[in-house]
Amino acid sequence: MRLKLFRAPTVTEAMALVRAELGADALILSTRRTAEGVELTAAMEPKAQPEPPPQAPAPLTLEFHGIPSPIMARLQPWDLAGSLPNMMRFGPLPLADDGPPMFLVGPPGAGKTLSAARIVTRMVMGGTKPLIITADGRRAGAAEELAAYTRLLGLSLIVASTPATLVRALERRERGTPVVIDTAGTNPIDAGELDFLLSLAGCCNGQLVLVLPAGQDPLEAAEQAAAFSHIGARWLLPTRLDQTRRLGSILTAAVAGALTLTEAGIGPRATDGLTPLTPAFLAERLQLGPRSLEQAA
Repeated sequence: MRLKLFRAPTVTEAMALVRAELGADALILSTRRTAEGVELTAAMEPKAQPEPPPQAPAPLTLEFHGIPSPIMARLQPWDLAGSLPNMMRFGPLPLADDGPPMFLVGPPGAGKTLSAARIVTRMVMGGTKPLIITADGRRAGAAEELAAYTRLLGLSLIVASTPATLVRALERRERGTPVVIDTAGTNPIDAGELDFLLSLAGCCNGQLVLVLPAGQDPLEAAEQAAAFSHIGARWLLPTRLDQTRRLGSILTAAVAGALTLTEAGIGPRATDGLTPLTPAFLAERLQLGPRSLEQAA
């Protein structure tokens, strides 16, 4: 509060001095007559300063992640966790006890087999024994790689690489048993390979989860996501988040394919499990620039 003493021959003149200096909102605290006239003590409350609008951090961290400009423009850097759900969905894997089989699909080397091993390991440790099938009849040693995991878990691995053999394999499914199907790497720009994958999933109303490695060129990831989305993929499971600093490809793929972000692979072993992808988790990773990532390491 600002206080000031004003002197004048009359009250009217003293009030005029108060208004001229402190304004019409000034408070008169006391009045005293003197030999020379009048003394007024007046006060003025300082005006509350409006709070400055929140300052958005420079978008350098988003640029560091390689996020394309159209997507970056829809994000609020000061509230990433709040703005991410406005442009993409988050949800669990489509894996129900009596639901349709869950297919892990994606390009070669994306991490589908390791992701399948992680999922079934978690289920067995939680007391559920799934039916695990490999539909990869192309890659040498593919069945043996997954069988090495299933043997440790006490599960039998079924090999079914055609629609007909897959239908027969699913006849062995017991009531209340979830089904996880690992598939061969599919070239997303080869229409024949996409059509075959579509026929494989179509024979049992399969739910397609796209597995993509993080760290790709964002536009390449977007094209891959759109191709798999065209044949029915509705979920996205990114891998290699432990080896990747830039997450632009994940966001771009999710937006381009209208895919629901589910979980992410972090770590090289089946026992490393999967990490649920949430807006808060992604926002925290997106806010890490080069320096903060080096400090976190």
